Amino acid sequence: MGKIQKAAKNPAEELKKMRHSCEHVLTQAMLRLWPGIKMAMGPATEDGFYFDFDPGQIKVSETDFSRIEAEMTKIIKDNLGIRKKILTIAEGRKLFKGNEYKQEWLDAIKQKKQKPTVYWTGKEFVDLCAGPHVKHTGEIGAFKLLSMAGAYWHGSEKNKMLTRIYGICFGSQRELDNYLFVLEQAKKRDHRKLGRELELFTINDEVGQGLTIWLPKGSTIRREMENFQIEEQIKLGYQHVYSPHIGQKSLWVKSGHWDLYREKMYSPMDVEGTEYLIKPMTCPMHIQSYKFKPRSYRDLPYRIAEIASVYRYEQSGELSGLLRVRAFTQDDAHIFCTPDQAIDEFLSVFNFIKKLYGVFGMKDYRVRLGIRSRKEKYLGNDKMWKRAEEKAIAALKESKTPYFVSEGDAAFYGPKADFLVKDALGREWQCGTVQVDFMLPERFELKYTDKDGEEKTPVMIHRAPLGSLERWLAILIENYEGAFPVWLSPTQIWLLPIASRHLGYAQQVLKALQDQELRVELRDENETVGKKIREGELQKIPYLLIVGDREEQSKTVSLRQRKKGDLGAVKLAEFIARIKKEIEQKS
Repeated sequence: MGKIQKAAKNPAEELKKMRHSCEHVLTQAMLRLWPGIKMAMGPATEDGFYFDFDPGQIKVSETDFSRIEAEMTKIIKDNLGIRKKILTIAEGRKLFKGNEYKQEWLDAIKQKKQKPTVYWTGKEFVDLCAGPHVKHTGEIGAFKLLSMAGAYWHGSEKNKMLTRIYGICFGSQRELDNYLFVLEQAKKRDHRKLGRELELFTINDEVGQGLTIWLPKGSTIRREMENFQIEEQIKLGYQHVYSPHIGQKSLWVKSGHWDLYREKMYSPMDVEGTEYLIKPMTCPMHIQSYKFKPRSYRDLPYRIAEIASVYRYEQSGELSGLLRVRAFTQDDAHIFCTPDQAIDEFLSVFNFIKKLYGVFGMKDYRVRLGIRSRKEKYLGNDKMWKRAEEKAIAALKESKTPYFVSEGDAAFYGPKADFLVKDALGREWQCGTVQVDFMLPERFELKYTDKDGEEKTPVMIHRAPLGSLERWLAILIENYEGAFPVWLSPTQIWLLPIASRHLGYAQQVLKALQDQELRVELRDENETVGKKIREGELQKIPYLLIVGDREEQSKTVSLRQRKKGDLGAVKLAEFIARIKKEIEQKS
């Protein structure tokens, strides 16, 4: 462990320097212990740092972490100076002779017509680095190495697999301990672990990385989420459509996706001499619904929605359970409206998102308004962007929703407001999005006739309140720790007869519950009731109903509720009324 330091005057910047410097100390310690390894790269991260290296024939494992940490502690205690030096490309070549990874970095620096900088730690260690760093190793706070994994050089599967060590670093031991506590909680709540234990979904190499198979129980949760959204959208005037999973490449060339979003799209497939793409989003297809017939201002706003499967190419190193996948489901919709209607439609979407989040218990979120950066390539002209950004800002202000502006986070066709949701452990995830678009209606020549008989171009609003159902389910699993509210629970009730002679009454209770469309299982295995109760608690079943001689005679059920335990005997009709109310209120 590293030693505790006083809190930095500028916490965010100083912590970044500290973590970056801690990674250099890790690299230096590794080279002391195993001089034959080759260092590749190692930046600071949001929570700590990592170091990629090529071990060659040397074997390094997590069992070596205590040795590495001990060596790192020595370097920190020696309070070695960290100093910057600017080199020529030739000096850099000589300094890192024999290291192809550093030579490649030097090629990139040369191509940008920049001068390489290095940082020396004491007199023995140097690395090619842009900084920044603390002045002495003694300024590095509490640290710990966490894990080891494989990582492709530059994140590309075409490159060599390197070894990556992850670590964390904080200004004090207390902050480090708090982080480790949250990390332990995250392991308990990990949606991949709970998804396997509760039989919700599976992702395996035989089907393909990042491709989800929804198991029956997970499919029930997904269906409930979809049905709830569809019902609420119908109330708001949305009409629902279905679109194909593939379309001609020319569709996405016209939309601009092929030029500006290609790195996230799969390669074209040849179908009888015409190139087709698997769809990364539904926008161009929903546009076809609008174009199906001439539109008047009386038809607007025209709101269409789809629970849509889309496919995007993500690097294997970026994949993470349901949080980052290659095939996912969007609660997608597009609104075509007049410019005068745009703010009201934007506000309506915002209110809908807030209502949805409230039902799911998501109360801690903020909104990021992504605007364009002059450094990136976008569709349209300055006038269009100005109009779109003005509409988005006006709607945000009218909604009285706190937001912050982030340059460069716009979609390539317009500004977007993203909902950043905090989960039970305080981690932030991008979920819902609302986007104002003046560009695609122009590119697809969309028109409507206004009240004066003139042709005008509509505004297009893109919206996905939950973002992706996969990511949303992952967050829900971890927030609820697998204990879903009754309306979402795959199985709402277990019915437990005490002995085989009680099966007849149990069957009567079962039918009464099924007649009310409740999701119930009769557990008539030859096991003790105590064992079935323990299993029901592990499976996080909301209600356990036990029936025996007493219950059969009084026509009641003995009720156990998740987390509350034994609630005693109740009339079956009373229980049904109770659970139906809970489902209806989505409490």
